[in-house]
Amino acid sequence: MTFIYILVALIVVVGLFVWAMYNGLVKLNVRTQEAWSDITVQLKRRYDLIPNLVNTVQGYATHERTVFEAVTEARANALSAQTVSDSAKAENQIQGALKSLFAVSENYPDLKANQGFLDLQSQLVDTEDKIQASRRFYNGMARDFNTKRKIFPTNIFAKMLGFTTDKDFFEVEAAEAKEVEAPVAVDFNAPKQ
Repeated sequence: MTFIYILVALIVVVGLFVWAMYNGLVKLNVRTQEAWSDITVQLKRRYDLIPNLVNTVQGYATHERTVFEAVTEARANALSAQTVSDSAKAENQIQGALKSLFAVSENYPDLKANQGFLDLQSQLVDTEDKIQASRRFYNGMARDFNTKRKIFPTNIFAKMLGFTTDKDFFEVEAAEAKEVEAPVAVDFNAPKQ
């Protein structure tokens, strides 16, 4: 009779363990989906700002056609991205195109003084900051999910419970990462002008 009680207790403990593990994986999966949703909201905001920004710059810099086409193409690619990795690639492309657009604006003093352009630029900078924060949050959730799915003993049960794949990270392109990590050069011996 004692053997039956021990067996029942063991089954209950294992059942509770699997139940808690499953709920933990579901919770992290939902949080990761929520974090991705936060990113898509900010990306949509950026996509809505881009045509207005392009039109404003186009009014001043009509002969910069290749820059406008690059921005438009990058926006279209970003809108059509389906997966996290496709979105990351498209976002890297759109960031490069926007840098080119802002570089063009530097050649037009009237444009740089235009209040509409300044407002759009400010909104875009704010949106970029929110995208970066959302990206960090999403990547943290993806990391937590992937880690939980891979650690022992969860890794034994995760596949049986339907959690078979890792979450992709929303990563910055390698060239851009180097640019961010590069230290600022300070030279106090530079000649004064």
